[in-house]
Amino acid sequence: MSEPLGDVATRVLFENEHVKVWEMTLAPGEASALHRHDRPYVMCIIEGSRIDADIVGKGHLEIPVQPGSVLFVPPGETERAINGGAGPFREILIELKSAPAGAVPEVAVANLAGPPTMRG
Repeated sequence: MSEPLGDVATRVLFENEHVKVWEMTLAPGEASALHRHDRPYVMCIIEGSRIDADIVGKGHLEIPVQPGSVLFVPPGETERAINGGAGPFREILIELKSAPAGAVPEVAVANLAGPPTMRG
């Protein structure tokens, strides 16, 4: 039996017909529930130095971040987020309910502390 899926972040801050806005908080080493991203989303980092993801079928992704880092992520992955840093991690995650028409967009980032690293 597979593990049931949980929420994509800690708590919902706002929702309407266009977006769903979440807050994610993780203590050092803490992991989120296993969850699936069915919508494209934007991560806005408020606090933390690294957020990792155990991505089902793909491996472990390490993403160095800093306050002000912003990441756009297309939908489709099932994962568990892990605070890989030494301090608290906090982000605002904005799910986009109206997906762009056409091809699925690629991951895009701004203001990262370093490149994401995939470990299989």
